[in-house]
Amino acid sequence: MQNLKKLTLFFNDVILLYASLALMVLLRYPDGFTLQFNIHAGPFSLLFVIWLFIFYLADLYRLKTPRTSAQLAKTLTRTILVCGVTSIVALYLFSPFFALTPKTNLVLVGIFFLVLTYLTRTGLERFMRAGTYAIAFLGNSPLITETVAFLEKNQQTGYRVELWIKDASAIVADHIPERMREKEVRLVVVAPSLLEDIPTVNSIYSLLPFEMDVVDFSDFYEQVFEKVPLSELSVNWFLEHVSTRRPFYGLAKRTADVIFSFMLGVILFPLGVLLGILIRLTSRGPAIFTQKRTGKSNKRFTVVKFRTMRASATGPLWTEEHDTRITGFGKFLRATHLDEIPQLWNIFKGDISFTGPRPERIELSEQYAKFPYYEMRHLVKPGLTGWAQINYRPSASLEEAYEKLCYDVYYVKNRSLFLDFLIFLRTVKHVFVPKR
Repeated sequence: MQNLKKLTLFFNDVILLYASLALMVLLRYPDGFTLQFNIHAGPFSLLFVIWLFIFYLADLYRLKTPRTSAQLAKTLTRTILVCGVTSIVALYLFSPFFALTPKTNLVLVGIFFLVLTYLTRTGLERFMRAGTYAIAFLGNSPLITETVAFLEKNQQTGYRVELWIKDASAIVADHIPERMREKEVRLVVVAPSLLEDIPTVNSIYSLLPFEMDVVDFSDFYEQVFEKVPLSELSVNWFLEHVSTRRPFYGLAKRTADVIFSFMLGVILFPLGVLLGILIRLTSRGPAIFTQKRTGKSNKRFTVVKFRTMRASATGPLWTEEHDTRITGFGKFLRATHLDEIPQLWNIFKGDISFTGPRPERIELSEQYAKFPYYEMRHLVKPGLTGWAQINYRPSASLEEAYEKLCYDVYYVKNRSLFLDFLIFLRTVKHVFVPKR
């Protein structure tokens, strides 16, 4: 459901981009429309790829981001301005290829696209809210309560809660199929604990002839929130859903790690030397910071980074907000993520990968080991960036570390080259787009 709506928004933008181009050509070159459209289509197609990427970075394809009409207009205007500036830079840098008159044409395409996409997105969002999927929940837990509350406030996700039966005994005793047919329920979300009771399972089974889809709550939660509900899971879930080995994926990922870490290492070496000199000039101590971390299969390795704290600094294991241990230049390095450059060596060696769970320091890893299923994150190599890092803030407590573990286990379960590519794209956004 959510993926279909995201694709709808994406292809809507693709169609409107070319519609905007056609309107611009019709306005500017009415006598030679076909010829001029063909001339402009090639160069503008490359620009449109950049525009769609910028739209992705602006969260315009994330259904979990609710917006009012005013917020949508503001976001679209700001994003299209960024698209326009980026396009002008590309047009001037590669002028032999983009043999166009960029100012007037780009402005017109941008204006047409802004108007068209605002009108169609407003209509599509109303349609999506009106066409929400009627669902029912069976069972109760803190996470189910949280999920129901979220769906009631965020109908843009595509789901409308019509029925919630909390008491397991009522599921067997009550006329569940009739009640759900009255509410036109199409999807039934069941708490995992209910699937262990045979009478309850038989009652739920009776829903199938009425063309109602039945899903486990943990699967539904994972789809909506893009993390796993650890408190709802059992050991059996991991045996059924988590693969320990994926040979082709592992080989492809390792090959990419070696190639790109070497290339980036060569390209960024002069910058790294400069940063090392600046670190030495702005604070006492070595430019490189090393620390023992926990890696795949719980093995220890030494991570290398540019030093961002005072060399003699001591304090809590977590980095705190406005941490006085961080140097002035260190704040810049952390904000730009340039302190991570030396970790390209760790990637090339095979200690870590570009994507994966964060490699925790030994002391923190020993504390986190108390969490249920924490060992699952050690099935894969840790990463320079990861699903938890781009979806949740840096942890500063055990509670926040547990929340990030829910994202890490999601990554381990669903790891693929496509998910790694999505992580890369969102990482670019976190580096270059300020958090709102």
